[in-house]
Amino acid sequence: MPTPASLSANLAPAAPPAGLHRLLPRTLFSRVTLIIVVGLAIAQLLTFMAIRYERGIAMRELMMIGIERDIASSVAVLDRLPAAEREGWLARLERRNYHFVLGGNAEGTPPDTQLSQQFATAITDAMRPFEIVKVGQVSNPPQGLQIQVRLSDGSSVVVHARRVDMPVSSWVMWLLWVQLLVLAVCAWYAVRLVTRPLAQLADAADELGPDLKGQQLAEEGPTEVRHAARAFNAMQKRIAGYMAERVEILAAISHDLQTPITRMRLRTDLMDDGHDRDKFRQDLDAMHALVREGVTYARTLHGATEPPRRVDADALFESMVADYEDSGEQVLLEGRAGEPIVTRPNALRRILTNLIDNALKFGTDVRLQVHAGAGNRLTLAVVDNGPGIPPDQLENVLKPFYRVEGSRNRNTGGTGLGLAIAQQLATAMGAELTLRNRDEGGLEARLTMNTRDAPHDD
Repeated sequence: MPTPASLSANLAPAAPPAGLHRLLPRTLFSRVTLIIVVGLAIAQLLTFMAIRYERGIAMRELMMIGIERDIASSVAVLDRLPAAEREGWLARLERRNYHFVLGGNAEGTPPDTQLSQQFATAITDAMRPFEIVKVGQVSNPPQGLQIQVRLSDGSSVVVHARRVDMPVSSWVMWLLWVQLLVLAVCAWYAVRLVTRPLAQLADAADELGPDLKGQQLAEEGPTEVRHAARAFNAMQKRIAGYMAERVEILAAISHDLQTPITRMRLRTDLMDDGHDRDKFRQDLDAMHALVREGVTYARTLHGATEPPRRVDADALFESMVADYEDSGEQVLLEGRAGEPIVTRPNALRRILTNLIDNALKFGTDVRLQVHAGAGNRLTLAVVDNGPGIPPDQLENVLKPFYRVEGSRNRNTGGTGLGLAIAQQLATAMGAELTLRNRDEGGLEARLTMNTRDAPHDD
């Protein structure tokens, strides 16, 4: 019996060839515009070719009917004229597609194309009963014919004839180009009218960060666009309401827990047994830390209200390393940013602190590597020589309350919120936090962020 997955695979449309994807533009707007314009151009070209072919056939039929009669009539006139007067009439009898030469012999080879043969047959049939001495096809003019005719007095006259294709005025080609340009502009405007709401919806979705304070879409335009905008705005409000309620619940729980935790601390101070008192105090400290970090995580979900400002990144990193040295922890700083950056310094400090604390918990050789890349990109990597993380859990450790260490001991595994808070703050800053195991052993936590050029002071 086929499974749903197999049915979906069978019903799925075949993917376009990989080479076609490379040839097409990246944006939907460009692709649809290109398809419409190219389709219109091909349709217009086919129409032009069909009309030209039909007119060519009609022109050829008319030419076949008229030219052989004109040539036959002209030969008959030359035959009736005295030999001495024939030379004077040649210019009068000449036309755009044929003229006459007295005497001489026809040159060329027998006609080798169907159109040339039909043209020659029509002329020779019309000139009967005059004797046709030779019919030759020459290359100049292209597909030109030389027909040698013997007159009644025994002299010869050579008819130089050529087929004339359908003339096309230059203004017709200009009109076709203008028509194609008008169609292209109309197609561009129509596609832009359709895809612009999609681009606005995508921009609004991108701006919807952890703070859920994205822009409200204008509910205007066609019915479908207005409906999509209303649905997106309503979705933003519902999600923001859910998250606000979640933060309020966590804040209320943390506030309510502060009082019993404080009372329990006071009671532990009155206990006589020092061993039990220390155990209770450790548990209370762990509860207090868990409540505090839970509230911190909830606030990061609610967004970073800290405004971006210009900071000396190198001084910030050096001060953080110095703080760890003062506390007896060894953290090495490698690389420099080289110039001030615009960022949220408190959020950046909190991210790096969480990453470094996590590295110090599991490793002894901890380094903060700074690399300034092109395009205002700054990469910060916290590396350690610890045991690393199983590859199948690299994404899970960024989730709240998830700990790789399975003993559930707060002293060894922590609260499971340090990396989650760093991930949320990185998202709020527009940065990217990734984890990977190093080939030489240990873990690398890499923070990639875009930095704008810092404004110059007056």
